[in-house]
Amino acid sequence: MRIAIFENIMTDGGNEIEFNRILVDELKNLGHEVFFYVPENYIFPFDYKTPVKKIKGDSVSYKNSGGIKKIFASVKREINRQRWYSQLYELQNNFDALIIPTATYRYLRALSHNKLKKISVPLIFVFHGINPNEAPKFLSESEKFLPNQNIKMAVINLADDIFGKNLDNIYNILPPVFVARDLKLEVADAPPEILTIGFFGQYRREKKIENLLAAFKRGNYNRKVKLLVQGATMHEEDAEEFERIIKPYENLENISVIRGALIGKDWQQAIINVDALLLPYSAPRFKYHWGGMLFTALGYEKPVVSSDDMNPEIFSRYKIGETFKSGNLEDLTAKLEYFINNFDENFHVYKKNLREASENFSPVNFGKRFEKIILKK
Repeated sequence: MRIAIFENIMTDGGNEIEFNRILVDELKNLGHEVFFYVPENYIFPFDYKTPVKKIKGDSVSYKNSGGIKKIFASVKREINRQRWYSQLYELQNNFDALIIPTATYRYLRALSHNKLKKISVPLIFVFHGINPNEAPKFLSESEKFLPNQNIKMAVINLADDIFGKNLDNIYNILPPVFVARDLKLEVADAPPEILTIGFFGQYRREKKIENLLAAFKRGNYNRKVKLLVQGATMHEEDAEEFERIIKPYENLENISVIRGALIGKDWQQAIINVDALLLPYSAPRFKYHWGGMLFTALGYEKPVVSSDDMNPEIFSRYKIGETFKSGNLEDLTAKLEYFINNFDENFHVYKKNLREASENFSPVNFGKRFEKIILKK
């Protein structure tokens, strides 16, 4: 099949890049021809080594935009979305299926006002989770497209439905793990002499990095341990806040800092270089949206200390680390201390469970599951 991916979200880093790579690589491995459609001004942060075709209309980035600028960017994106949809409708003879890899219910709302809703080949919108507030809007918009069986909603989901509800055009699919595609991953057979724990990703307040640093400093450890903190920021105010938070800690001997985005091999090497990952995110949406860093930990087979907000289904099934009460500094301190001091004892339990999870959620399995959605009549 000729499979087109329409990408319009510009970003310097993030899980969108790795997710697109999984789609491209795994669909190619299944024998499909894959290529991108992107807006005229779109700049790829990563070379997917696949053909790219331009369509009219500028992509909009929310980087360093807030307030009225963000509202203007949203309006501009909605106008361009209608232009993109119309062009993709006219181009449908050039592909056998079309994927929009990161969607919200707004994408469906826009579709209802566009001729693309009459598309005659499979059109798959990918949703990276649906929270309770979004669910009624998502279900209402999805229902409008039941007459056209080509329009499908693929929801990355650890459940089999959307809060007990479903429609014939909604397909729940298990998330994929992120793996080291360019570098060789060698999983350790024994605990390290110095345990290196990493905190990675874009800085956002909901990640509670201030609590993480305070908890790590307060802990009493019976083994050597280091903390590596990445601070990738999208907005100027976030960069300023990150610098304020990290300043009292970055001169400590057992804390080091990486500033800026990590992409491709640099990202993979950074994850390979640590022994465990910290996921101190605290927001209700993490119960309903698959955690990119959690599935990075699974793919790289790294134990974790995580907020109990983060995909609780995973922790109920696999013993891959420790969880703490979301937003509770005292519990974070206690669980982090327990994790570090008992790491050697639990190492082989973590290793066994990480291997099982990594295989179940492998990119290969995800590609096969996604292909079934495309082919489903």
